Amino acid sequence: MRHHNKNRIFGRTRRGRTALLRSLAISLIENGKILTTEARAKELRPYIERLVTYGKKGTLAARRQAATKLGEPRAATIKKLFDEIAKEYSDRSGGYTRITKAGPTLAGRREAVIEFVK
Repeated sequence: MRHHNKNRIFGRTRRGRTALLRSLAISLIENGKILTTEARAKELRPYIERLVTYGKKGTLAARRQAATKLGEPRAATIKKLFDEIAKEYSDRSGGYTRITKAGPTLAGRREAVIEFVK
């Protein structure tokens, strides 16, 4: 039984979920906005908000933590996160992303757009 476990599984192993969240986070950082399913967007929100908080700290330790979360060979993505995105939210204490529901697909999945708040 999954008592007190609110994380979504997405029908994947733990490594598969980690890879999914990493790729969604990288796409969001690089593009600023992505279209995905509603459940994935809701699961991505705390993940990406923690990365932006690391970016706001700006320390070497925070940069290494972000590198660990995103996967090591993502130097350009981490640079954009720390130099561009985190600077925009220096005076904001949270709520860096917005999820807008986009409606169902033909297959019946509920889609949503997750983007950075301007």
